[in-house]
Amino acid sequence: MSRIVGVHGVLPPYRYTQHEIRDALAEMGGRGTEGRGVLDRVHAASGVRSRHLALPLERYRTLGGFGEANAAYVSAATELAEEAVRGALRRADIPPSAVELVVSTSVTGLAVPSIEARLAGRWGLPAHVKRVPVFGLGCVAGAAGLARVHDYLEGHPEGVAVLLCVELCSLTVQRGDASAANVVAGSLFGDGAAALVAVGRAHPAARARRSERGPETVATRSRLYPDTEHLLGWDVTDSGFRIVLGSDLPDTVLRRLGPEVRRFLADHDLKPADVTGWICHPGGPKVLEAVRAGLDLPARALESARRSLAEVGNLSSASVLHVLRDTLDRCPPLAGTPGLMLAMGPGFSSELVLLRW
Repeated sequence: MSRIVGVHGVLPPYRYTQHEIRDALAEMGGRGTEGRGVLDRVHAASGVRSRHLALPLERYRTLGGFGEANAAYVSAATELAEEAVRGALRRADIPPSAVELVVSTSVTGLAVPSIEARLAGRWGLPAHVKRVPVFGLGCVAGAAGLARVHDYLEGHPEGVAVLLCVELCSLTVQRGDASAANVVAGSLFGDGAAALVAVGRAHPAARARRSERGPETVATRSRLYPDTEHLLGWDVTDSGFRIVLGSDLPDTVLRRLGPEVRRFLADHDLKPADVTGWICHPGGPKVLEAVRAGLDLPARALESARRSLAEVGNLSSASVLHVLRDTLDRCPPLAGTPGLMLAMGPGFSSELVLLRW
C-alpha cells in the first residue's frame, strides 16, 4: 500500500458570494425577465454560498476570446500550483529533491509546457523527475490521479510522488450561451487547486508518526459506463470550452454508481455501512443526492462534500483533494477504519479509491 503524507488546497484571492456572481452573469449575458428568472432559480438551488475566482469579477466583462482566457489560465494556474505543491511538501516534511513523479491534472485550460514543467525548477524538483500531465478526465481526475500515483508507488515502494490538480472553471463560462447546461455550470463551478504527496510502503514517512499522516491507499477501480459519452464533457468552439452536461446525469449516477461501489467494497469484504469517511466529489446537489440514495447513506456521510460545495463550489478535479484535506483537518475517522474516495467524470466514468485511515 502507498500512504498519503501531505495534502494542501489553495484558492484564488477573489472571493464572491453566490448573489454577486449571479448578478454579474445576468448582466454579462444580457438576460431578459424570463432568462433572469431561470438564472435566479438555478443559482438558488445550487447549494453554493460563495466561490473564489481566478480574476476580479469585473474583469470577466471584458475578457476576450479563447486565447485571452487561456493566457489568464496559464498565469493564474501557475501561481496556484506553485503554492499548492509547496504546501503539500511542507505538510509532508519531504524535500522537493526526493520527488520522483508528478501527475498533474486540469481540464479548464491548456499549457505547453505543462504547468508542472514550468514550476519544477522553482519547486526544486530533480531534473530527472517523471511527469504525467493529464487532460480530459474532468471532475474524476483527482481520484484517478491518486489511483495512478498509487499504481506507480506499488512498483516503487521507496518512492515519492506528487499529484497536482489545478482548475480555473470560471475562465470557461460562455457569456452569450443561454443553454441550461451553461446556466447550471455558471451556478456551480469555482476555481482552485490542490496537491497531494504520497510515498511507497517502504519509505520512512509511511511508517513514522502514523497517527499524524493521511490514509493508506489500499486499492483502486476505474469504470467506463457504455453509451454515456453524451452526459459530460466539452464542445471545443471558437470561444473556448462549451460545457456538455446531460440532464439525465443524476439519474445515471443513481442507477450505475451504487452497484459499482458495492461490488468494489465486497471484493474487500466491506459494505457501505463499514466506510467511516466518504471523500466524495461535490458535483452538485442533485449528484450528491443521487450518490447518497444509490448507496443508502445517512445524510451526514456526505457532509464534508456538501460543505465544500457551499463554501467554494465545484472545483472539478481539485474538489476531492479539498474534501480530503478538510476531513483530515476537521474530523479524521478512527485509525484503521476504511474510507472511500469517489468521483465521476467524462466518459461517463467513475473512479474509486479504497483508503485506510
